Amino acid sequence: MALLDFFLLRKKNTANIAKERLQIIIAKQNKNFNEPNYFPQLKNELLIVISKYIKITPEMITIQLEQKGINISILELNIKIPE
Repeated sequence: MALLDFFLLRKKNTANIAKERLQIIIAKQNKNFNEPNYFPQLKNELLIVISKYIKITPEMITIQLEQKGINISILELNIKIPE
């Protein structure tokens, strides 16, 4: 009977899907909450400087600031460079 149940399982219901999506949104908001006040301007200025050398759009660049302890911060910059 368990084998039959395995093959006949239905897709996740919409409540579970909505719950997972909400958890992702909340996690992203909590991550952005810890950003310093200057961070949006820093992102913008980095985009301007990189755009001088490579033709990119804001969607092609991701910048993250990660706290690794009390006195250590890591700035991570990822760019999808067009060919």
